[in-house]
Amino acid sequence: MTRTAVFSARPYDRRFLDEAMARHADAERSELVHVEATLGPDTAVLARGCEAVCVFVNDRLDAPTLAALHALGVRAVLLRCAGFNNVDTAAAARLGFFVARVPAYSPEAVAEHTLALIMTLNRHTHRAFNRVREGNFMLDGLLGTTLHGKTVGVVGTGRIGLATARILHGMGCQVLGSDPVPSTAFESLGRRVPLDALLAESDVMTLHCPLTEATRH
Repeated sequence: MTRTAVFSARPYDRRFLDEAMARHADAERSELVHVEATLGPDTAVLARGCEAVCVFVNDRLDAPTLAALHALGVRAVLLRCAGFNNVDTAAAARLGFFVARVPAYSPEAVAEHTLALIMTLNRHTHRAFNRVREGNFMLDGLLGTTLHGKTVGVVGTGRIGLATARILHGMGCQVLGSDPVPSTAFESLGRRVPLDALLAESDVMTLHCPLTEATRH
């Protein structure tokens, strides 16, 4: 039986992963071991007896952690997220780990949440919610601006960036995109510009790029 330690396991992780496992044809030959702790050098021992670990964004997979996992017999790292900046890929390759991620991590859901955050910042709905609960209906400090017609810069025009651009385009925004890898799908949604031009022209900017040395700060 193949055992996988699921680190940073929350109740919703347990629910959806267990339901998915129950539908899997090889369910009887696989077992998920849910671990609430985040993965790091000190908690790697919790994967003892497992062949793989399933991790999330706050789990550390640096060289010491990977070495500890390798010593326990773990040979696969499965990320339930799109980003992999928390993985020392060079160390993983050196130790022979199989590493997999979810590149298409529900792009529409992330894009819709991005819009919710933009609207919250613009319309101050979080502050308005608290005021209404206190019986205060004053609009002072809550006025926003119309997003229609504004210029929104999308840094990173991959799957999530494209989904975000489609929503913004539909709202009547002028969409700018910047990405070192040009996307032909973006051409019908906005104008591709260098990053410096995007920063100078945008009223709103949203980031949809991986965290690397080139994109840090």
